[in-house]
Amino acid sequence: MKRVIRILFAVSAISVTALIAQQPKKAPMPKSQAELQAVQAVFTAAQSNNPDGVITASENLLSKFKDTDFKDIVLFMEAQSYQQKGDKEKMQIYAERALTANPNSYQAALMLADLTVQGTREHDLDRDDKLAKGEKYANQAITAIAATEKPNPQLTDQQWADFKKDLTAQGHDALGMAALDRKEYDKAITELKMATEGAAHPEPAFEVRLASAYQQAGKNDEAIAEAEKVMNEAQTPAQIKSVAQSIRASAVLAKNGGKAPSQNAAPPQVEIKPQPQQ
Repeated sequence: MKRVIRILFAVSAISVTALIAQQPKKAPMPKSQAELQAVQAVFTAAQSNNPDGVITASENLLSKFKDTDFKDIVLFMEAQSYQQKGDKEKMQIYAERALTANPNSYQAALMLADLTVQGTREHDLDRDDKLAKGEKYANQAITAIAATEKPNPQLTDQQWADFKKDLTAQGHDALGMAALDRKEYDKAITELKMATEGAAHPEPAFEVRLASAYQQAGKNDEAIAEAEKVMNEAQTPAQIKSVAQSIRASAVLAKNGGKAPSQNAAPPQVEIKPQPQQ
């Protein structure tokens, strides 16, 4: 997830000059010098890793220039800032506003897909509605990513291709989590394999969820192999290694004739907190 956060920052918090230079016919443009300065204040705060500054500058821009072309961009940057601050409620509000302003904002759609699915609990009365909403966001993001041209001229074609793979993988991970919540293990395995195998840089959190899907589907050999892979990867955080060890132990026990893993077990809720932007 930290890699995905860096990707989203790379393609959103670029300089105003570079942003205007991209895709000339479609690029957002300030309509006055005052608006340009207001936009620059948002990006300066973002590049300084100042979430409160981003929020203040964004609200100033949106209040003074209601027809700004940068509306969805700064709304998403506000959502990112609230994510950094740990305020999930406002993170959701601003991501939804960004997606309303621009239905092709794959950044906002990915954020909402992950937030919605991970925030759904087994006994929620509106569980099915939440999961369906999360799946809608994930599919919306995947479609938008596929159609998006390189947004930053400073990125090489290979970098952008890899970014698209990693971003698309996040969408499939959300779909896999939703399938796990529904106990649709074959579907979960399919989506999570797309997340892990389709990414340019596979996330350990995606891989451990694939191991969990194998285990809950009774595919113990596959669960053991995937869990061991996660445990042996140098970049795997200790928190995720611990989850992988637990999955492996359950799969080994089941394989050896012990008590089968519970079919009602919830999928691993591995929440990766956003890190300061570099």
